[in-house]
Amino acid sequence: MSNQAQEAREALGARLRGFRKDAGFMSGRAFALATGWQESKVSRIENGKQNASEEDIRLWCATTDRQGHIEDLIATVRHIDELWLEWRRQLASGAAKRQQDALPVYSKTKVFRIWHPTLVWGTLQTAEYAAETFQQVRDFYQIPDDIEAATAKRLERQQYLYRGARIFNVVLGEQALYSNFGGPEVMRGQLDRLLAVMGIARLSLGVVPRSAPLRIWPGNSFSMFDDKLVLVETYSAEFSVTQPREIELYMKAFATLQQAAVYGPAVRDLISAAIRHFDHVATGRRPS
Repeated sequence: MSNQAQEAREALGARLRGFRKDAGFMSGRAFALATGWQESKVSRIENGKQNASEEDIRLWCATTDRQGHIEDLIATVRHIDELWLEWRRQLASGAAKRQQDALPVYSKTKVFRIWHPTLVWGTLQTAEYAAETFQQVRDFYQIPDDIEAATAKRLERQQYLYRGARIFNVVLGEQALYSNFGGPEVMRGQLDRLLAVMGIARLSLGVVPRSAPLRIWPGNSFSMFDDKLVLVETYSAEFSVTQPREIELYMKAFATLQQAAVYGPAVRDLISAAIRHFDHVATGRRPS
């Protein structure tokens, strides 16, 4: 278990201990008698030495008259159980399976909130750009080479841009228009793709300019699926957030980033400037 997961379990135990004491059970023994548990179980949960089950949470809240906290605490338990999914474990058989596993989440989601400060979001990628990113994943994690299959699975997500009543709120950092995956030809194709998808009615594409005043630090990229799940990617793992209070923070962060972004014609201008940049890179000419 990661340090962060252990810290979360200890924080949950401290919160439950507070519920116990506020309800008048001044000792773990008294609470154990009320619940029919062993005193050692109460101690282990409160000190973060044992995971509380969802049934444990329901009984704890019922015994301490804190039923209004059940939903939030159960989300915390699930969050701890799934806090870190190590990339090496997820990618053990290659990248295609991870892309396949994402499809059910995409099919169920109605509102997407996506923040990528340095690269184009996967669902908006061209096949060539996606293949370049998977090549880097293969080389960095030293996983099996299934780039073609992984790219095909990633491109399957694009069907959801055109089906159903889904809403896509996507914000990129301006750096995402310049991070060079595959050279000028691949980048110009990817930037042309961004210009094309801007015409999709249910897609809102914003870009945070390099010089935009920021009211929050950019941080890692994250993807929010409705108000149920946030996935945060790091070099070592994919961080899964399901606790309502934490999801609210990501919603607040996303709204703040949206305020720093530009939209519509201003985005087209930024993308066009990036295309001109790669035109110059391709020809070896300096911008005039």
